[in-house]
Amino acid sequence: MLMATDAIGSDAIHIPVMRDRILELLVPALENGRRVHVDGTLGMGGHAEAVLRRFPDVQLVGIDRDQQALAMAGARLKPFSDRIHLVHAVHDELPAVLDDLGLEYADSVLLDLGLSSLHIDEVDRGFSYSVDSPLDMRMDQSTGRTAAQILNESDPGDLVRILREYGEEKFADRIVHAIVTERDRQPFETSGRLVEVITEAIPAAVRYKRSGHPAKRTFQALRIAVNREMDTLPAVLPRALDRLNVRGRIAVLAYHSLEDRLVKEVFRQACADTAPAGLPMVPESMAAQFSPITRGAERPDADEVSTNPRSASARLRVIERVRPRSGNRQYASKESR
Repeated sequence: MLMATDAIGSDAIHIPVMRDRILELLVPALENGRRVHVDGTLGMGGHAEAVLRRFPDVQLVGIDRDQQALAMAGARLKPFSDRIHLVHAVHDELPAVLDDLGLEYADSVLLDLGLSSLHIDEVDRGFSYSVDSPLDMRMDQSTGRTAAQILNESDPGDLVRILREYGEEKFADRIVHAIVTERDRQPFETSGRLVEVITEAIPAAVRYKRSGHPAKRTFQALRIAVNREMDTLPAVLPRALDRLNVRGRIAVLAYHSLEDRLVKEVFRQACADTAPAGLPMVPESMAAQFSPITRGAERPDADEVSTNPRSASARLRVIERVRPRSGNRQYASKESR
């Protein structure tokens, strides 16, 4: 296991994705006076450290469900201890976290939805298909079902749904059939055996012609199911938008199409007015409360991808609140309505 002091001191281990671009985009929200920045997916604290160094008056609220990550981030951010609040919670609990701290609004919010280097590199976490390890995959190891429990206990139909919905795996039926056959023989405990079963289940003609490792989509699907990521994301987005101050900005880094489609839809709604078509003027109460800052999704440049290959799939979207809240306007993805 990596010691916290080793991990937090090495950029080779933890490279915050699109760090400089995110800082640039947050300047208008954070540059003047004492502001509140919420990092809803603190991880090992790379983005948070950059924000605290760049903006010397900013107060940080760092949220993470992983207690090990919180401890490591706490060590990394110790020089800023007088202006940080680190909280063990899931990001969709953001309003309760702010309430507990006596904070009504945030001036910026960052959600980095990718796996942290801690999750990928720590062998005993089970997130990686390249290392044989216990099938855990819980970001918060103090609660919830493990990936092994989901594999061994779920109805085959539920497993097919998980692989199709969360992994967009077109060979879901074949893979689940192989998994069920193998678990009846012996329950799954480690990732290595699962990788072998998945690889053999995919037709040989396409096995290595796909984008990425043959097990990539299944492991993504299991991770999302274990951590309920597609439940918490639709919940946190409207809650974060609701707690943003005027001129406040929210930045979201997504890493696969499921996440990015949801973020795109919620942001589209937030940046649209609600007036019926044909009105000569849009009443102030129906005017859009947010404005897009990025044009579509921005991607890391070639230099960043070459230095940090894990950033290759990142998509960054940023919007800004331009009007105060009015009524109980809701922003939600089509899927969550």
